[in-house]
Amino acid sequence: MYPINFLAETAQQTGGGLQMLAIYGLLFAGMWFLLIAPQRKKQRNQLQMIEALKSGDRVVTTSGIVGTISAVKGSKFILKVADNTKIEIFRSYIQMKLDKSDNE
Repeated sequence: MYPINFLAETAQQTGGGLQMLAIYGLLFAGMWFLLIAPQRKKQRNQLQMIEALKSGDRVVTTSGIVGTISAVKGSKFILKVADNTKIEIFRSYIQMKLDKSDNE
């Protein structure tokens, strides 16, 4: 027997639609605090990090390319990945900024 079925049967046996509503409310609140709120916080921090990037910052893209930002062009970055190699990527493809200690 699943816990939700047990809770539903218990609420029905005690005769309360209000109790059933409370159970669903508690389930929603639990899902919110365990799944949705942490994901929104992580997404907000990621957006703040991307907005703060500037030329000279070393970054890693979602595909694993490591490079240095050489220019910012609206919604795109020009990323220097080698001495004579530059690529243009969208801001949303930046995964993380490397710290000074991560530079090699």
